[in-house]
Amino acid sequence: MSATTRAPRPGEVNGRDYTFLERATFEKWRECGEFVESFEVFGNCYGTPRRPLDEHLSAGDDILLELDVYGALAVKAEYPQAVLVFLRPPDRDAQRERLLTRGSESDEELERRLRGAEAEEAMAARFDHEVLNDELERAVAEVAGILGARREGV
Repeated sequence: MSATTRAPRPGEVNGRDYTFLERATFEKWRECGEFVESFEVFGNCYGTPRRPLDEHLSAGDDILLELDVYGALAVKAEYPQAVLVFLRPPDRDAQRERLLTRGSESDEELERRLRGAEAEEAMAARFDHEVLNDELERAVAEVAGILGARREGV
């Protein structure tokens, strides 16, 4: 479960969607090494708490993290066995539409995200796999196949 300093979006629940933290608490966690990775993105902090990740790994669980490219690469640096899957949008128009539908960014934030997307997509080659996120069911099946093959040692 990721932690963030941003306000919850409509329908998001603390402890289910994110752990929503005050910035001071987030900074204290960061200083104490509580995060595997943490970054400030568009004025808000995001991070992956280390303790639950390590607990699940010790139990032999598979873990799926939804991270930006920088967070993913930081996780890979700490956990070399991690499998990175880059989800690529079909095109910039589709990405714009998805962000608009979400309705949580101002016009300025939306444009900033789209400008950053090009740089992030250029980093896809550093990932283990790349999946085109054009149809949700197909993309989910492809990611599940990647994880299944990894679990089976293929």
